[in-house]
Amino acid sequence: MGAARLGVFQPLWSQRIMGEWYYAAARHGGTSAAMAEAEIAVLRDAWPGAEVPVKAGLEARLSLPDPADVHVLAAAIASSADGIVTMNAKDFPRNVLSEEGVIRIDPDALLMDALDHDPDGMRQIAEAVLAEANRLSGRSWEMRPLMKKARLPRFGKALVS
Repeated sequence: MGAARLGVFQPLWSQRIMGEWYYAAARHGGTSAAMAEAEIAVLRDAWPGAEVPVKAGLEARLSLPDPADVHVLAAAIASSADGIVTMNAKDFPRNVLSEEGVIRIDPDALLMDALDHDPDGMRQIAEAVLAEANRLSGRSWEMRPLMKKARLPRFGKALVS
């Protein structure tokens, strides 16, 4: 979300997307649900216009390999989003998305684009993430292994190059 704060992209989501995040965290038990609820509140406060309504019936005309993901495409269409940020290539095929004028980009590629757009800003954000990871975990992470663990290998490599 640091890249969004830099203006690299505009975050958009539906109420259902946020609900899925909350319920996924709640299934993990412990403080996960409370943390997700707090994070959702922070996101909604930081980007008050990011939550988009999805017109009834839009999902009915859409089809994806996993029908449970159609609401994500519907939110992208309803908000006139350029793309969907996901690592789930299998369930968001580029050819289906392109029919709706939407691209799919994975988080690593998005952050590489952000690094090209604002190298200093993104490096500062990455350093803050590294410091917070070290604080929370009680260990001493290095940038590249942390980014690799976060499934951002190209971004991590670019940060230390």
